Amino acid sequence: MTNAVPTPHITWVPIPDGSDFPITNLPYGIFCVKEARHPDGDGGRRRIGVAIGDQILDLSAVAARGLIDEPSQMLRGESLNEFLGAGRPEWDRVRARISELLAEQSHRGAVEKMLVPQSDARMCLPFEVADYVDFYASIDHAQNVGALFRPDSPALPANWRHLPIGYHGRAGTVVVSGTDVLRPSGQRKSAEAQAPSYGPSQRLDIEAEVGFVVGTPSDMGSRVGIADLADHVFGVVLLNDWSARDIQAWEYVPLGPFLGKSFATTISPWVVPLSALDAARLAGPAQDPPPLPYLQRVEDWGLDLDIEVKCNGTVVSRPPFASMYWTADQQLAHLTVNGASLRTGDLFASGTVSGPEPGQRGSFLELSWAGSQPFALDDGTSRSFLEDGDTVTLRASAPGPDGTRIGFGSCTGTILPAQPD
Repeated sequence: MTNAVPTPHITWVPIPDGSDFPITNLPYGIFCVKEARHPDGDGGRRRIGVAIGDQILDLSAVAARGLIDEPSQMLRGESLNEFLGAGRPEWDRVRARISELLAEQSHRGAVEKMLVPQSDARMCLPFEVADYVDFYASIDHAQNVGALFRPDSPALPANWRHLPIGYHGRAGTVVVSGTDVLRPSGQRKSAEAQAPSYGPSQRLDIEAEVGFVVGTPSDMGSRVGIADLADHVFGVVLLNDWSARDIQAWEYVPLGPFLGKSFATTISPWVVPLSALDAARLAGPAQDPPPLPYLQRVEDWGLDLDIEVKCNGTVVSRPPFASMYWTADQQLAHLTVNGASLRTGDLFASGTVSGPEPGQRGSFLELSWAGSQPFALDDGTSRSFLEDGDTVTLRASAPGPDGTRIGFGSCTGTILPAQPD
């Protein structure tokens, strides 16, 4: 009698109801164990782990015991970068083996001791960020911002429907969820003022986004084709592109965002593999006019992600990622069409996710309509922009295989007062 093949959503690990991390997800992250609670006694060391229910499977321990074959100890490092650079065949092989270890009862005795409660873990930045690029891919967001920033001009720039607009951000200030964010200071100039002034931002904002993590690099001078997203992108994170709107508004003409955005970008600690999102894929919105041939979609890389934005515990927005005009395959193709190379650990972000309804706007700028329409929180206060002490949390979920639902964990940051001069 042979062992029955486990169904894709069954695991011997107890999964709490509503967990972001069923066995159909298996996202990767970097953790260390609080107070040296790790069974090997060296809990302070950063380790690669996979989330399953409310626990973490320590892949460093699994690999050290020979339960997963790993060329060059790629699962025993302190960041995901070596594993990310191994490429799609290795990603798929390791994912299949982890699924097997967590699904088949015959492995339980050996593997269960390598599970660490998430409550005992501290999450770290999951990968070393090489370059960071942020796009501007939501037509609803772009139209709203255009109406607010350029009321006397067309809401969309002339190029917006022809290419995915983006800017290069600062990789060194990408931080993991749970990292506090200092209110930035800089130059700002109101419409009424005759000259700029310096001081803490008075219009500090969020941008609810989705980030794509590059694994396989490309050579300088080559192009990544529209059909090659899955060969290069390992997975997906939630991303908050914190934005100082007053600093941004004064500086961004003519070269675009700079100090108004470079002070901090927060990402979720778990990288959801692209393979876990197959059931969430859908066709992107119709594009008019049709883009140039190198940007014409050949696969469905829209994603049916439901995003939730909370401020101090109040849900203030539910942006739908499915409505994004430019999809990740188009963004990657455009990013490299001039021969710019990819590096392992590159991060490119979708841009603010906003839908057509007021409750689907992915920034406070839009939710408060530049401060003219403050929105209420459950504690009786209202907000136009962020105040010191405010905590913003992004969460998201997506359809998974066999009717399951998968999540991304939380992407959280709390605003601290500006550093005194």
